[in-house]
Amino acid sequence: MGEYPPGSRKDRDMVAEMPMERLLDFFFLQIRNLWRVDGLYFLGIEKKFGTEAATEIDAEVWENMAAIEAKSLHKMFKIGENPDVPTILDLLQKSSWALDQPFKVIESSGTCGVLTIERCRTQETRLAKKLCEFPCKKVRFGYLKNFAKTLNPKVEVTCLVCPPDKHPKDTWCKWEFRM
Repeated sequence: MGEYPPGSRKDRDMVAEMPMERLLDFFFLQIRNLWRVDGLYFLGIEKKFGTEAATEIDAEVWENMAAIEAKSLHKMFKIGENPDVPTILDLLQKSSWALDQPFKVIESSGTCGVLTIERCRTQETRLAKKLCEFPCKKVRFGYLKNFAKTLNPKVEVTCLVCPPDKHPKDTWCKWEFRM
């Protein structure tokens, strides 16, 4: 994708030598590790400063990350200016936020699309640790809205349901993207 500093070429070559199945496992492990770091940071901030402060920081980080990821994916996949909703949702599927979300459903047509997360590892992990549901609406909304707006300012994102909202057992969150 670009120039590599001295030394990183060796790392790139090492990864390139992996068999495809091992490479994919390695890749998804790294995505999950990033999520683990995000979760550990959040839990640390939450423990020291409370859920509200942790959520504020998390929302700001993910909103910034959305623009960075959208621009990087736009460039990497050579997408034209102001892509339509299906293209934005396709790029979103390739983002670090969505790539290892196996329980997502994306439906889209030319001007409208819906992203549904049926199961959420973050929420399920919190519940397993006897923590309350994470009120993630502010964090996810900022991320998804900024991701879409960075690619096409005409796209509106609406939250249909997301904690702290009451949600059905088979849906943690649901988002609409509309031109």
